[in-house]
Amino acid sequence: MSEKNHPKLSVAKQFISAIPHSIDLGMRVDAVSDGKVTLSIPYDERFIGDPETGVLHGGVVTALLDTAAGSAVIAHPLSAGGTATIDLRIDYMRPAKPHQRITATAECYRVTRSVAFVRATAMDEGDDPVAMATGAFTVERNDE
Repeated sequence: MSEKNHPKLSVAKQFISAIPHSIDLGMRVDAVSDGKVTLSIPYDERFIGDPETGVLHGGVVTALLDTAAGSAVIAHPLSAGGTATIDLRIDYMRPAKPHQRITATAECYRVTRSVAFVRATAMDEGDDPVAMATGAFTVERNDE
C-alpha cells in the first residue's frame, strides 16, 4: 500500500494538527506506513537556540522526535488511537545545520497489552543523525 494512501495518514495528520506546538513548529507529515511515520519541520529563525551559529534549539528536535514517535504508535496496525509518552530518551549526536529542514523517522517496533516501544532518528539534510530517540508510549489496542 502506498504511504500516500495509507489509511492512517489522515489520523496522523489529525494528531499533528491537535498539538499546538506542532502547528507552531510547522510540522508536516511526510510519510506513513504500518507503525512508521516520517515528520519534518522547516528551519525557522524563531527557534534558534544559539544566535551566534544559527543552530535550532534542542527542544525543537525533542518536540519533533516525540511527536514522530507518538504518530508511529498511532500508525501501528494494533493501535486503536490515542497515545501518551511514558518515557523518552534522546541522544543528541550533533547540532542540526542552520537553514536546513529537519526530518524525523519513527518506528513503533513492539506493542504489548498497554505499552508501545518506539525508536526514532532526526536528520537534517546531511547523512549523519542529529539525534536518536527510544521511547515507551501508552497504547490502546484495537484487538482487545
